Amino acid sequence: MAASFSSTAPTKPVLQFRANYSKSLLSLPDSCLRIIASARCPSARLIACSLKTDKLPLGAGVSLSVGPVVKRLVIRSATIEEIEAEKSAIETDVKSKMEKTIETLRTSFNSIRTGRANAAMLDKIEVEYYGSPVSLKSIAQISTPDGSSLLLQPYDKSSLKAIEKAIVNSDLGVTPNNDGDVIRLSLPPLTSDRRKELSKVVAKQSEEGKVALRNIRRDALKSYDKLEKEKKLSEDNVKDLSSDLQKLIDVYMKKIEELYKQKEKELMKV
Repeated sequence: MAASFSSTAPTKPVLQFRANYSKSLLSLPDSCLRIIASARCPSARLIACSLKTDKLPLGAGVSLSVGPVVKRLVIRSATIEEIEAEKSAIETDVKSKMEKTIETLRTSFNSIRTGRANAAMLDKIEVEYYGSPVSLKSIAQISTPDGSSLLLQPYDKSSLKAIEKAIVNSDLGVTPNNDGDVIRLSLPPLTSDRRKELSKVVAKQSEEGKVALRNIRRDALKSYDKLEKEKKLSEDNVKDLSSDLQKLIDVYMKKIEELYKQKEKELMKV
């Protein structure tokens, strides 16, 4: 059996196999065809295999027919535009996930109490409302009358008890005062021990943010490796992209460090 390679257009090369007997064509496994096609056109994808008589399906979009001497494989290479689109999609996904990681960490930090009253302290509190957990800020108006207290005015007074319970069960460390119309939260000064406890929480959340960034990098590298195996990227391409990815990770790691130091500074204020 002989194999020849021909192309009618830059993006549509054709690989032809010739044999003296059609039986030898039938004996050639699909996996073998793919290997030969890949060798002839590294960035190609198998589209179809057909002859002029009855077709024999081989799966994965490949069909084999019995009869003539020529077996024709149509291979389509991935275009530069397609490869760039896949690379761009990976990069966009990576940046989006990293931004969400930073935003999640910022929200978590805002919910940790510092010296002054801040409505963001209640961002992570969820209330059981008519059988479903909802965010506290979605069912109550929150204000800060002064630097040491918070005022919660629910849109539905029947939710007062549920809001009170959610605050008690949270790690906020304050006792709510429910007068039947509103809930007041008086924030006592942080003790030295409490500051140390919160500092540990901040450090733990910072490390979790860094782990999330490393996981995002790992998934992106797997995507690049996949493109390399599909012959859409060269080894050098992957090395360059991996290097760019590391630089991007470093930028977001620095953002986490900045958020961490800022929160630590707030906690340590007397």
